[in-house]
Amino acid sequence: MENGGQRRGVVIKDDWPGYSLDLFTYPEHYHDDIENVYIPHGVIKNRTERLAHYIMEDFVDDNIMVLCALKGGYKFCADLVEYIKVLGRNSNKCLETRVEFIRYKSYLNDQSTEDLHIVGSRDLSFLRGKSVLIVEAIVDTGKTMKALLKHVQTFEPKMVKVAGLLVKRTPNIVDGLTDYVGFEIPNRFVVGYALDYNEHFRDLNHICVISKTGKMKYKV
Repeated sequence: MENGGQRRGVVIKDDWPGYSLDLFTYPEHYHDDIENVYIPHGVIKNRTERLAHYIMEDFVDDNIMVLCALKGGYKFCADLVEYIKVLGRNSNKCLETRVEFIRYKSYLNDQSTEDLHIVGSRDLSFLRGKSVLIVEAIVDTGKTMKALLKHVQTFEPKMVKVAGLLVKRTPNIVDGLTDYVGFEIPNRFVVGYALDYNEHFRDLNHICVISKTGKMKYKV
């Protein structure tokens, strides 16, 4: 891993092998379904705390509207908001955070789709005039996030920033969409920390690389 700075995040090289499964605890029923522990839970939490510091520095308003992308972003969002609250209690600056949720589907098996399929209401009028932070677990090609940002902007928020726990290095990625990046990772399919493969693996605390066995077992 390398320190790529605030915008790029912690850079994980293409040849990063991850950690042996023997070094960590995880649900035993996933033993054959994951190759390695790619990013341990403790590292995720610490990096998320660092992102909270950046957000506290950048948002000048006392109120922030957090738009959490479900389902994969819920753990990252919960931890990020909690760190923002803790930092506020321990400083003279307190950001009041209101969390709303949006759910959209952008994956079929392990393939990212380009279309924005919002599940439920598309009405985000509550964002009008607000300082908005979109929280997403993973930004892949960036095309879905670009479509979401375009949709959000139609409701005339005061400002919009994006926090992404993971940003993949993929061919033809749309650059410049994510303001706060946890980790920049190779183009590998990862699960855990609420990231799923067809609704499985959300109960993993670590971020792991799914194995061929796991893909075949849970393929739809």
